[in-house]
Amino acid sequence: MKYLLSLLAATAYLFSAVALADGKTLTWKDLVPEGFTPPPVKPQSFYDKNPEMAHQANLDAPVVEALDGQTVRIPGYVVQLEGNADAVTEFLLVPYFGACIHVPPPPPNQIIQVEFPEGVPYENTYDAVWVEGTLHVERVEGDLAVVGYKMDATSVSAYQ
Repeated sequence: MKYLLSLLAATAYLFSAVALADGKTLTWKDLVPEGFTPPPVKPQSFYDKNPEMAHQANLDAPVVEALDGQTVRIPGYVVQLEGNADAVTEFLLVPYFGACIHVPPPPPNQIIQVEFPEGVPYENTYDAVWVEGTLHVERVEGDLAVVGYKMDATSVSAYQ
């Protein structure tokens, strides 16, 4: 558990905002309206012991309407949804490794459904990435999670 907390703290530090010439660089906190606090992330072992709690919470989590239509850049982790033999063309972008797979999904305002027709090579989806594109405030109910934002990506690159 200490390892997971250290990993989350390091991830939060690494994902601090940096300047973006053509748009706005976001952190995951920017997707959350003032006054809403996302639930804390718990380790997989918690959900193994409490399977009745292994579901997405806060399905009515508020979004930031002012972000609709903005060109943004945000770091995160890829949860693969669609692709072809060479690349992932649609994915969920989440704020921490394992979200939607190893632990329940975060609230909808902490998930972005990304469409990137150019595709991200599979080997580039296992580490943190930067995603740039046009952000839309749009609720989508999918098989893995309910999301609060969609993005038409113009670029997906390794987080450095």
